[in-house]
Amino acid sequence: MTIRTILLAGVAAAVLPAAASADTVLRFGHVGAPGSLFEASANSFAECVNANVDGVEVQTFGSSQLGKDQEMLQKLKLNQIAFSLPSSVMSSVAPEFGIFEMPYIIKDREHMKRVQAEMGDTFEAAAEREGYKIIGYFENGFRHITNNTRPINQPEDLAGIKLRTPNGEWRVKMFQLYGANPTPMAFSDVFNALQTNAIDGQENPYAQIASAKFQEVQDYLSITGHVYTPAYVTTSINQWNSWPAEVQQGLSDCAASSQDFVYSHAAQLEVDLLDEIKAAGVTVNEADKDAFITASQPIYDEFSATVDGGSEMIEQIKGLSSGS
Repeated sequence: MTIRTILLAGVAAAVLPAAASADTVLRFGHVGAPGSLFEASANSFAECVNANVDGVEVQTFGSSQLGKDQEMLQKLKLNQIAFSLPSSVMSSVAPEFGIFEMPYIIKDREHMKRVQAEMGDTFEAAAEREGYKIIGYFENGFRHITNNTRPINQPEDLAGIKLRTPNGEWRVKMFQLYGANPTPMAFSDVFNALQTNAIDGQENPYAQIASAKFQEVQDYLSITGHVYTPAYVTTSINQWNSWPAEVQQGLSDCAASSQDFVYSHAAQLEVDLLDEIKAAGVTVNEADKDAFITASQPIYDEFSATVDGGSEMIEQIKGLSSGS
């Protein structure tokens, strides 16, 4: 069935003459640069919707064209865009998302799938409480540290390093605990800050590091894998409720079917992009993950003590790590 409602970002809902007919255009914004996992993920979702959901067209806009993460979350509520792909920033939206800020809590993608299956309702309810609707889970990935000061092998090697982090209290607390000087900053501002030495380093998955060309302005990459960050295909509750049931179903189906592509593509990028970063002349080392895990216990303790149900969430996720 062709839908006779047009959703145009930046414009309040318009009343069209009865004779007018147009497809529904849904704008999907994200912060990923060309070649990033975010770009591939959003495009996969858009291709599925455009091929399978009658009367709906998803248009994707990367590189923060539609705003930075916080701005896009606000634009969702204002009906100015239809979708965004937030990741770490969700820990600032609702405390439950801070669980994914706990170092080394997610072991691999199969573990994440089990967490989604068993605990997805918890995160979706938390988002809905704040006016958002999560319709699918993609990924940002396993994060590693780059900088221009020294290789990072143990947490104490971060002492005094001015390190960009996303906006989220737990990431800041984690790197303060490790001895760094964490500096929250929008992703779109990071390259210039590194290039001008306003910051010493940053932490991101390979897909974000390589697509943003951080290897051109960083000397060291330390493989820490300290946090796995999901990404959430997100709209607003108000927009979601305004779409017909068959559109909702089609969007949900495409988000679910795109996840397999996202995970498989992300795994391949981890191999290809590490080689690309090395080829740029960046010095690469494997960090002592056991030392980081030991140093991280106070973050777990604080999350358990300050987030309602935090201790139970930690134990549930840990219990899902083996698949039993």
